[in-house]
Amino acid sequence: MNNALEKEFPDIKVKGNEKEPRVGAFEVTVNEESYFDFEIICEQNQISFKTHKSILSSRSQYFKSLFKSKMKEYQENKMILKDVSSSILFSILNYFYSGRIEINLENAIQILIFSSKYLIDELIEICSNFIKNNFQFETVVDVLKLSESMNFNQLLDFCYQFILDNFEEFIKTSFFLELKENHLNSILSNDEIPINEFEMFQAIIKWGKHESNINQVSKVIDKIRFIDFSKEELEDSLKEDLIPKQISEKLIQFKKIKKDKKELKEFIEKENQDQNGNSFIFRTRFRMEFNTTIIKSIEYVKKLKEWINDGEFFSRMKLGFSAIQDGFDCKKWHSKCDNKGKTLVIIRTEDNFIFGGFTSIGFTNDRSKWRKKDRKDYGGYIIDPKAFIFSLRNDKDDRKPEKFSIQKGEEEFAILYHGNLGPVFGSNQNPFEGPDFALNSNLQSGYSNLGETYNLPNGIEYGTNETQNYLTGSYDKWEVDELETYFI
Repeated sequence: MNNALEKEFPDIKVKGNEKEPRVGAFEVTVNEESYFDFEIICEQNQISFKTHKSILSSRSQYFKSLFKSKMKEYQENKMILKDVSSSILFSILNYFYSGRIEINLENAIQILIFSSKYLIDELIEICSNFIKNNFQFETVVDVLKLSESMNFNQLLDFCYQFILDNFEEFIKTSFFLELKENHLNSILSNDEIPINEFEMFQAIIKWGKHESNINQVSKVIDKIRFIDFSKEELEDSLKEDLIPKQISEKLIQFKKIKKDKKELKEFIEKENQDQNGNSFIFRTRFRMEFNTTIIKSIEYVKKLKEWINDGEFFSRMKLGFSAIQDGFDCKKWHSKCDNKGKTLVIIRTEDNFIFGGFTSIGFTNDRSKWRKKDRKDYGGYIIDPKAFIFSLRNDKDDRKPEKFSIQKGEEEFAILYHGNLGPVFGSNQNPFEGPDFALNSNLQSGYSNLGETYNLPNGIEYGTNETQNYLTGSYDKWEVDELETYFI
């Protein structure tokens, strides 16, 4: 070991003429230089590392092949590295000897690059997992470019998914402007971007006006789904100079015939056929379709759409009540949500359980709609054979989204209109068990007992802790973080 190394890394302990790396360096005690048989020199500051061929070849396929081929480096027993700092090299060699390494936001990408070049598979996996678990807007574009250049396909896919999942926030950052044309084409070709199409168009125009992208916008603008624009948005978009003339002409023609459904259909079919899948301007994009702060996953939206199975409701429904915006008070909820017909209720707990229910009748204070036996002053049960409840997210048990239809013969207990409670799904006839779920008057707490009125999953017995924990994690020890209610 040389003096430069000792200054650079104070972990190296010097005892007379003996050099003894402490635990955390190479974890070997070396008393004689002859113990080493290979030297790696970092060109940046001429720091050298004495190592062992057997260790290097056992950890790196690159060094294994190098020593087998008996090339110049093998003959001279040394190698000069130009593409790595001494601190990164020290960390990697320490890993070779000890099996331990400290990965952080400052060194992860550099270690990943080195590991890729020198075929250190274990470190590639360690760094990739660290980067995935610590993604930030500040780093994702750099990781995206690196993954692309190094053919890290799994990490590349993860970068794209991170951007898609956070697209609405990401396009507001300066890092969005650093994306290359091919990156944007890949992102915009995706049918599941959860933001308004016109907002996306505005972001692309902003990206196109950035000095490094000014000549690239024409290559990505045809991935915008102009067919999803409103009349006003389409008119505003045609005022933008960055739209290529060819696309502008098509949009003007589209605008003229938009009211003639037959002609419009023929026009769109012809355009999509002529473009052979290269242009997306007349292809609709699947999107969130409603303004929710609870649901961030397209998968959840698809499930709700499938379960409700009512295209008109799903396309027209609006957010009628948000507890965060309107207040955690059942009186306020009733004032906004009563007598609205088909109603979708979505709840997120403090522990991030997401569940809710759908009723095709809705919560109504019209007594004639209540079950005759239950026409009390506070309310009554409403018959609805099409009602169901659902669980979208359950991190505790890692369950997939599930729908629970109403039990045969229990249709009359589908929902309970109660003036002093929030939404109630299921029968409250058993005072010791309670309905499948209900929110208290403060809308911040409630209770859950799946299986009282709605079907249980296969293999689960009613009345057990599992049924009470299934939707919310516990019977009544949960708190509401947000309640959203949708109707037309």
